[in-house]
Amino acid sequence: MSGRAPFVAGCVLVGAVVAVAVVSLVWLPYDPADTSGGRLAPPGGEHLLGTDKLGRDLLTQLMVGARIALTVGIGSVLVGGLLGVAAGLVAGFATRWLDDALSAALDIVIAFPTLLLAMLVVAAREASLGSAILAIGVAMSGVVARLTRVLVKRVLTQDYVTASRTSGASWPRVVAEHVLPNIWPTLLVNLALQLGLAVLAEAALSYLGLGPPPPNASWGRLLQEAQATVLTTPTGAIAPGVLLVVLVVGVNLVADGFRDLADPTRRSSR
Repeated sequence: MSGRAPFVAGCVLVGAVVAVAVVSLVWLPYDPADTSGGRLAPPGGEHLLGTDKLGRDLLTQLMVGARIALTVGIGSVLVGGLLGVAAGLVAGFATRWLDDALSAALDIVIAFPTLLLAMLVVAAREASLGSAILAIGVAMSGVVARLTRVLVKRVLTQDYVTASRTSGASWPRVVAEHVLPNIWPTLLVNLALQLGLAVLAEAALSYLGLGPPPPNASWGRLLQEAQATVLTTPTGAIAPGVLLVVLVVGVNLVADGFRDLADPTRRSSR
């Protein structure tokens, strides 16, 4: 039971943020662009968490920010996962010279800091929700591709793959029946970890002004806007920071739980 406690705690933390994001789709305390609340109003009956420096309701901004964080995080993982798995499969089945070329390209992608590569992609396009998803997804695809390549090559050395090929199975069938089913548990753990990194990367981009533009209320942008008034109205900086930590810690705990499911020896040793 004790081994499951972190996983359950992670599900609760992530579930709470997901619930807030889902609620924000159908209900918000105020319009996100409403500035009638008064500048830097303290928490009270009308505004439970107060207002920001523009007079917008902070609770509304945080709820919209939860939606953006999950949208960018999940979208980035999907983009990075698709690109990375595809590249990893090609590298795993490639001839030696093509494998070496792909490995060198992956080394270049991985060598770039995720935030820097994301900034380059956003700068080449424009600051938007789609640009943030594409930028972070491309940045994380190298790590996913490298892991997929290693896993695929490991599976291809197994006797059951040799037996399948000897019986006349085509390579697409081998991929569908043997490769993907044996690599997805490890990939799932990695993609769960990448989700937490994607959320942090989106917050960093928004903090630098390269994330989704207003009226999108990213937690990173809320932190940037609140830094000048953190001593007088700390709620504006503390609240998005706490939510960011809650989501990332929750995702990491869930990923650790997935790792236990994928590796029974870890679970039995606890």
